[in-house]
Amino acid sequence: QPQPPSSSTTFLSMSRFSSHKKKTDIQRKKTREFETPKQTMTLSSLSLSLSLEEIKSTIVGTTSLGLATGKTSSSSSPAASSSPEELISDVVEKMLRALKERRTDDAWMQLQTLKGEGIEPSRECLSRLVAQLSHHGTPSSLSKAQRILSDLRKQDKIRQLDSDSLGLLAMASARAGAARYALRIVRLMLELDLYPPVKIWSAIVSRLGRQPDDGLLALELFDDICLYFRAPDAVELSMNTMRPDTGAFNAVLNACATLGLMDRANTIIGLMPRFGVLADTLTFNVLIKLYARTEQMELLKGVFGRMEEAGVEPDQSTLNSLVAAYVGLGDLEAAESLVERFWKMPQENVQAHHEKCESSSSHSQTENSVVEYRGISLKSERHRMLKFWSPERQEERARSEDAGSVASERRWGHRLRPDVRTYTTLMKGYVQEGQVGDAIDFLLAMEQKFDPNVSPNEVTYTTAIAACVRLNLMDEAHSILREMRLRKVPANIVTYNILLSGYCRSRNMEKAYALVADMKLAGISLDVVSYNTLINGCIKSGDNVAALAHFQQMREGGIAPSEVSYTTLMKAFGQSGQPRLVHQVFEEMQADPRMRPDSVAWNVLIDSICQSDRMADAKSAFKRMKEARLHPTVVTYTMLVKGFARAGMWGEALVLWNEIKERTEAKIGSGLEPLQPDEVLLDCLVDTCVRAGYFQRALEIVACMEDNRILADKTKYKRMFIELYSDLYTSQHTSQRRRDKSEEKRDAVEAFKFWVGLPNKYYSSDWSP
Repeated sequence: QPQPPSSSTTFLSMSRFSSHKKKTDIQRKKTREFETPKQTMTLSSLSLSLSLEEIKSTIVGTTSLGLATGKTSSSSSPAASSSPEELISDVVEKMLRALKERRTDDAWMQLQTLKGEGIEPSRECLSRLVAQLSHHGTPSSLSKAQRILSDLRKQDKIRQLDSDSLGLLAMASARAGAARYALRIVRLMLELDLYPPVKIWSAIVSRLGRQPDDGLLALELFDDICLYFRAPDAVELSMNTMRPDTGAFNAVLNACATLGLMDRANTIIGLMPRFGVLADTLTFNVLIKLYARTEQMELLKGVFGRMEEAGVEPDQSTLNSLVAAYVGLGDLEAAESLVERFWKMPQENVQAHHEKCESSSSHSQTENSVVEYRGISLKSERHRMLKFWSPERQEERARSEDAGSVASERRWGHRLRPDVRTYTTLMKGYVQEGQVGDAIDFLLAMEQKFDPNVSPNEVTYTTAIAACVRLNLMDEAHSILREMRLRKVPANIVTYNILLSGYCRSRNMEKAYALVADMKLAGISLDVVSYNTLINGCIKSGDNVAALAHFQQMREGGIAPSEVSYTTLMKAFGQSGQPRLVHQVFEEMQADPRMRPDSVAWNVLIDSICQSDRMADAKSAFKRMKEARLHPTVVTYTMLVKGFARAGMWGEALVLWNEIKERTEAKIGSGLEPLQPDEVLLDCLVDTCVRAGYFQRALEIVACMEDNRILADKTKYKRMFIELYSDLYTSQHTSQRRRDKSEEKRDAVEAFKFWVGLPNKYYSSDWSP
């Protein structure tokens, strides 16, 4: 028989049981409860930091462990004389029961009780709690789950959580917008050989792939997962749940489309047969996005043919994605042709619509809405839609179409039809090209049931409103909003925000506030875009106080500020010459767990620092920006070059030029983000080099300008050279030794003088190149 632990003597002397044998049997039973095949734990090995006084107070019913029974020491209940290990076991049991009954808040409180006494619950309890908190998905529940994970990592006890709980936390974090945090969890699982199922890690790849700043992280994760399956013989059975499927390939292809990496996408497509994965409709829809992003027009036109070869049928999203791709590339003729190909309408409907247009034209003076539309329709609404689908146009299209297009129409034309989204996308194309009249024509035709299966919705009307706002026709835009009310088409928050942006852009804040009042009457609450628009409008109107007030109202209303909210406010403080407040807003943005400062925010911060001539701090901020894995933009470099030039830090400007030159010559997919310099940046660099006397570098930058078809202002540099260096190298008393030493610099000066057309060693008088 095992002997009771030495500390049990204290418990025996203080208990109120009448029989010594009964007390011994109970003690032996408790000892056996801690003995498992894998671990033996006795009372003496429990890590309970309890003093003798605490044990006594526990027995008489106090709450040193937070587990008071509510009875005094005079009670005859056995619970009043329970030992500490019994009380701890009771807490763990309560926590497990709460988890089984899905009382997550109660389980969380029990966990805090145990942690207050330095006691860790079982692996089952912790895993279940994290899983349930993740399943809830609310900010507070996710914060609790993340706190548990953080505490376990600090204690090096991360294996207290199983793979299911970690996977659920990663998935929930990704859905909540914390994709980078989810990525860290997945990498932690891989380090622990807890292989995340493909459903979890592909969801994180999908979230990361939607943002250009996170796209490379998505590709890295996909590559790391594929490395586990590099050698098929070494693949463990537990890894099979992690094997990439069609959804995973679609997610990483979408990341390539976001970044415009055509070669990388082709490599990934080549991996699909190796994993036994076949392309589906979504795969081709993502490829359409990629082709549009990389301006591969020929590949776009061949999508239907490749889908037919692969035995994959297109869906409505395929048709709409293709129309959107053509519109995005500015090829409205190709978009119209595609819509025509899948649009079917009996000729009698065309004739009926023609007569209806004639009738509406003769009565246009009595129909206020048509008159208002016609004011901006360029008098073409009666003919635009009819000429698209006239018999002559259909015969012309039939002659010009290739066999592949005809086959696609015959095979899928019976179930693919242009819908309201298709027509609305075409309308957006007309708006982008400035063909506002054509956009209004589409709206009129849809209202008059040119296609009986399609009626304009709130998106269609919103597109028409955007067309008016684009031309600053705010009265006409508001009339379309009234038309929506008459037709009982509810305007949404996007509709109001577009109108609001038009008023704020024209600095008509009085009408902007009136529109806000109309929104509230319609039961539509302002969102973050609404507040951002108002803040920007106030800044443009010079009312920074009102801008700050709207920012405070947004936060008090429980609306989380976005990146635009912070950067807009930073711009306001920067324009008013308050760099300290700019830095404070930026720090607050960094402290916000939902925010990740983007390139715009960093640019505003760096600009405010440069304007205050603190170039050492600007250089430090520039370094931190790159450490945050953000690529400096042309605006970033321009601000820094100007700042270094003002401070006379010519060498720092040259260092920037080396970086700019390297990125200018980089190719997509080379590992270095390509940069397309503009005239302002290159002109600043040439100006800086000329003032500093670096003529060889100035000529390098001039060559870069010529490569990018940017015209340099030679007159400006000629005048600058005359003002600054009219006596340079003109002394007749310079020794031959000094001449030889500065020969390279002299050649650069002569070359520069040759370029601007000043007298040089090649020409002895002024000349015009």
